[in-house]
Amino acid sequence: MTPIRVLIVDDHPMVADGIRAILESYGDIEVVATLSNGQEVIDQVDALRPDVILMDLNMPQLGGLSATEILLERNAKQRIVVLSMHDAPEYVATAMRHGARGYILKDVPTEEIYTAIQTVMAGETYLCTGATGALTPDTAQDILTAREQTILLQLAQGKANKEVARELDISVHTVETHRKNIKRKLGINSTAGLTRYALEHGVLQGTGAEF
Repeated sequence: MTPIRVLIVDDHPMVADGIRAILESYGDIEVVATLSNGQEVIDQVDALRPDVILMDLNMPQLGGLSATEILLERNAKQRIVVLSMHDAPEYVATAMRHGARGYILKDVPTEEIYTAIQTVMAGETYLCTGATGALTPDTAQDILTAREQTILLQLAQGKANKEVARELDISVHTVETHRKNIKRKLGINSTAGLTRYALEHGVLQGTGAEF
């Protein structure tokens, strides 16, 4: 099986080397490099071809959020997992809003970093326990763009993809793409989970609609 290519970006050598040593103990992980700032990632990502980037937030020259934004503008499929010491809601929500596929704290058990990599490789979102607890309903909703919130509301009212597309004057494919992004950003993998989220956050407003 082809190993998962992982790039570690952290300006603290001891942290980066420690994570590298942990990940290299797994037979299906290949750490392609450890870099110290966002600019180095921008300059070297094409040559290194990582499947997953573990990205620190606070780094010199170019921080993790700015680097994430630039990387995703160039390649929307790039999988980026933020690795941070900050568990404040605004950090988690901002990272996910910038397009990160996951958020894990630096003090998590070592196997959780491995689990996060496997999860985002499977096309899902991963938030460690501390990060999930930091997301209040308000900050979780902030992760969604205005368009995504509109589509979530439309779907919650029981409208099919075709109806939503017609009402918003967009293609059915675009609706489906937004729907997938909503699931990814909220860390929800099923339509039942979306329905439950909508109920818990007042989107359905008692309509009883299903997705």
